[in-house]
Amino acid sequence: MTPTQLRAFAAVVRLGSVKHAAAELEVSEAAVSLHVSQLRKELGDQLFTRTASGLAFTPGGLRLASRAAEMLSLQERTIIEVGEAARGRRLLRIGASSLFAEHAAPGLIGLFAGRAADLDVELSVHDPRTFGALLSSRAVDVAIGPHIGNVDDSLVRRPFLNYQVIVVSSPDHPLAKADVTARRLRDQTWLLGPSAAVDIGVIPAVLRRINVPEAHQQIFQSHAAALEEVMRGNGVAPTVSFAVSRDLANGRLVRLAGPSLRFDGSWATLTLDERGASTTVDELVRFVTTPRATQAMLRGPGVNISRFRPSIHVTLWS
Repeated sequence: MTPTQLRAFAAVVRLGSVKHAAAELEVSEAAVSLHVSQLRKELGDQLFTRTASGLAFTPGGLRLASRAAEMLSLQERTIIEVGEAARGRRLLRIGASSLFAEHAAPGLIGLFAGRAADLDVELSVHDPRTFGALLSSRAVDVAIGPHIGNVDDSLVRRPFLNYQVIVVSSPDHPLAKADVTARRLRDQTWLLGPSAAVDIGVIPAVLRRINVPEAHQQIFQSHAAALEEVMRGNGVAPTVSFAVSRDLANGRLVRLAGPSLRFDGSWATLTLDERGASTTVDELVRFVTTPRATQAMLRGPGVNISRFRPSIHVTLWS
């Protein structure tokens, strides 16, 4: 089996057709069919057949699909590690939820990367529901975000930081000095960051508990952008309390008071079990529980640009 053959088969599995796989790989359909034919001959398995409703995979084909993704990811990871080792550097890839990435990751990464001159850290933002797949395919080394329910036996979840989410407005907002009820909150314009676009996490839980109509929700590219609109008096927003402590102290924002307007959340690391985790991952998992790391996440000292190489993912909402 060659990487090219596995890549072709993995694309067929993911996209459901040879035609779409060929388009993604920018090769001919004949080339994809040839790679699949070679795999069939070598493995002695048909792998899949065409039916009226699409492709039907054999048990062996499904097993190969899982292994192909794992092997290709391991190959990519090995190439990265060899390249980094040749330059005398290590690379840690963190996948994070948007709320953690924006409010806590900069401080954590700055302090952690600063402890080792040979370490680069790459941060990418993902839907927490994809954490397991990202780790299993070696696309990231560690995932950080909210509790996502039961996880696979091959993964280990370790909570490390509890936080509070509050609802804020500008000082001039009608609710700033009022007795806030759930009904009045539902009638407001809610200005939200990207964490509201997924189903998992404390921000979506706040919206569900208050039963905010979708028509009253406006989602911005960042939580900071949503808070800027709140300061202009254009609505209210749920936010991590430590992220707005200065704005509350200087009067740019006001915390709304009312029944059940404080919500508790927690962040956790998610990693492969000890057999699959790297030494650098183990170091980070231990480090995030220390008082120094907690203070860095709460205060966010920033990141030296030579140490922090984020992958930028921009999502547009219509």
